[in-house]
Amino acid sequence: MSGMSGAVRRWTTVLAMEELRRARRERLAAWTAAHDLDALLVTRLVNVRYLTGLDSSNAALLVPADGPPVLATDGRYAGTAARVCPELEAVIDRHTAEKLLERAAAAGARRLGFEPHAVTVERHTGLTRAAPDGLELRPAGRPVEELRTVKDDAELALLAEACAITDRAFDAVLPMLRPGVTEREIAVALERRMVDLGAERPAFDSIVASGPNGAIPHHRPGDRPLARGDLVTMDFGARRGGYHADMTRTVAIGAAADWQRDLYDLVRRAQQAAVEAARPGAETRDVDAAARDLIAAAGHGGDFTHGVGHGVGLEIHEAPLLGYDRTGKLVDRVPITAEPGIYLAGRGGVRIEDTLVARTGGPELLTTTTKDLLVL
Repeated sequence: MSGMSGAVRRWTTVLAMEELRRARRERLAAWTAAHDLDALLVTRLVNVRYLTGLDSSNAALLVPADGPPVLATDGRYAGTAARVCPELEAVIDRHTAEKLLERAAAAGARRLGFEPHAVTVERHTGLTRAAPDGLELRPAGRPVEELRTVKDDAELALLAEACAITDRAFDAVLPMLRPGVTEREIAVALERRMVDLGAERPAFDSIVASGPNGAIPHHRPGDRPLARGDLVTMDFGARRGGYHADMTRTVAIGAAADWQRDLYDLVRRAQQAAVEAARPGAETRDVDAAARDLIAAAGHGGDFTHGVGHGVGLEIHEAPLLGYDRTGKLVDRVPITAEPGIYLAGRGGVRIEDTLVARTGGPELLTTTTKDLLVL
């Protein structure tokens, strides 16, 4: 009986995901019709995955304004497509986009939108040559990315799982942070632990920056051993079901000097200000300003050298981007990061980052590891 109930649950989940993806495609079809296009050609692989569930290295999707979508992939993924998205017609051919151009023209399409950010000049030339007579290719902007910004329950659940794995990995690796252990050893331990805890893989190459290396926001972990008095910044995350977690914590080894504690306290207050500002209706630049203005008022404006955060989901960096020069507003159910930092050349740095979801009732933190300064 338990096996049967498990099978039923899995089947129910499959059906639920099919309905979610069908709803996504229907929203995209409505967008296509509203923008005077007969169909949209989706070639960016992460967008194909979002709309179909197929994770592959060669696929495209044709979404007509009126009519059933058509998936194209090559023979390596034919079986996977049949299993993952059986509700879709699949064209099996190595030249995926070209085959879908033929299908669009045969269905009477004359104005076909494409994703300009995913098509190189060379690729566009090839598609233009392959397009049947009477089929006009039009750049369509980023409609799928716009749809992806607001997450559904299934996506938020996977993000929460990824963040929980990230929290647990941090706790598991803390005991090894001691003088003599190298940055690279810590990074490898973090990534191994995330996979052991259920991640399909790390969300990105982990950052471990100790001592003066902490002044480099995207330092690549090397063979520098930790030393007493170091600040160590760890920026890492787990990927679960395709969804990416992102968390940064800074700790002290052995002892923390007064300047390090002051710097840490300033970044922590700035990060909390950004978190509290991340509410539906907030301008993205205002979320950035909540942290940036506080840091600038303390005399470190020039030491905060990046935006305060970014969206997360099927990609580690996706819309919206939160910076002083960004426009747009947050809405409900948009997951973002809040990650202010201060970087002092030759001395070190502090960054604190959480993944959270903008919610009408207030921000929902998905990474929950303590933000107290840990002196190990």
